[in-house]
Amino acid sequence: MSEQDDFNVVQFFADDSYEYVMRWVSALDAVMRAKGLSESVGGRIGTTRRVIVTDGDDYTVFEWKFGEGVTFPPRNADGTFSK
Repeated sequence: MSEQDDFNVVQFFADDSYEYVMRWVSALDAVMRAKGLSESVGGRIGTTRRVIVTDGDDYTVFEWKFGEGVTFPPRNADGTFSK
């Protein structure tokens, strides 16, 4: 995974459609946008069902789901993220 501007943010909706919200941005920008989408009105009422961040190789490096919260990366029993 690159540390450069290689990240994308994708938002999925209740009707199974999706949109790329940001492309080829830094990890910080991508995670901040994903957080904003999960906390938006759509994220709170469920019209936004899922938000992912992918890296330059199209691997999912972050996932949030409506009603579940952050599902990837997985968390340990103590709430910290796995390595």
